[in-house]
Amino acid sequence: MIRDAYLKALFIPLLGIFIPLVSGIIHYSIYSLPEIIAANFFFIFTSFCIWWGSNWLHSKTRLFYKPGYNPFTKILTVCGISAVYGAGIGGLLVMTWYKFSRESFSWNSILKFTGMCALAVIVFTLVYEILFLSKERELDVKIVDQLDHERSQAEMAALRNELDPHFIFNSLNTLSHLIINDPPTAHAFNSKLAKVYRYFLLNKDRELISLHDESDFIDDYFFLLQIRHDNKLQLEKNLNNTENGKIMILPCALQILVENAIKHNEFSDSNPLHITISVNEQAIKVSNNTKPKSSFIDSTNIGLRNLSARYRLVCNRDIIIENTAGKFIVKLPLLK
Repeated sequence: MIRDAYLKALFIPLLGIFIPLVSGIIHYSIYSLPEIIAANFFFIFTSFCIWWGSNWLHSKTRLFYKPGYNPFTKILTVCGISAVYGAGIGGLLVMTWYKFSRESFSWNSILKFTGMCALAVIVFTLVYEILFLSKERELDVKIVDQLDHERSQAEMAALRNELDPHFIFNSLNTLSHLIINDPPTAHAFNSKLAKVYRYFLLNKDRELISLHDESDFIDDYFFLLQIRHDNKLQLEKNLNNTENGKIMILPCALQILVENAIKHNEFSDSNPLHITISVNEQAIKVSNNTKPKSSFIDSTNIGLRNLSARYRLVCNRDIIIENTAGKFIVKLPLLK
């Protein structure tokens, strides 16, 4: 609904006084001051009737036009109907004015008056059409923004939920093996797993967490990996410039990259997988030496695709992947 109170308050009296005077319908010289005031109230009432009726016709006529309809045809139709209405009401009331006033009857003045009424109606119909279109555009933008936000939230929720089975699948396989072959280690693994999974539950619905918290989490997570893979894994962290938690990262982003490196590379006691996590002014960098597995990898196809999608949704920036000879590097956008 268009808030046109100021337009009405200004232009209804203005047009009610201006149009009769310019068209020659009223001559102030032959009336007393009270009569002039009464005449002005009559023509302001005329202006109000034309304004209100034209507004009503405008709002009702717009309902007959569906989206995609030719806008010029719509505007011409609305203007035409409103102009005929304005000229008709103006003509009827000005004839009434001639019946009770001391004016000399003049068709020329009547035609000029009704023509100016029709012109005023067309001008303000166009003004209202512009206001309607602006309001509709504003509403459309809000709807699109709301839908886009809801879509992003839904996509983000779906991506977060994908982490849950992905993480459990790998961890439970290891725990199952340890329970059978090494119960004491299984107990330690289970305790650490509970701590890691608690971190995941507490933070999976957050968009961002501090790099400091994620670093502590990756220490616990890597403890599980070392139990799982003995001494075939090495982790080096260079995170001295974390600025007391001001650098932010997506929850479990480092865990995804560490697990991705383990999933796609061969490693052994003599040739361990060395993973380095560092930070500079541009990015958080996770790198590892590469020795691609020759056998088929049973992958759930989440990993980097998931992480890339989450970063695009959260900050409209993407991760950078560099795969060079002997080195695989992923750079995460630096967020503060």
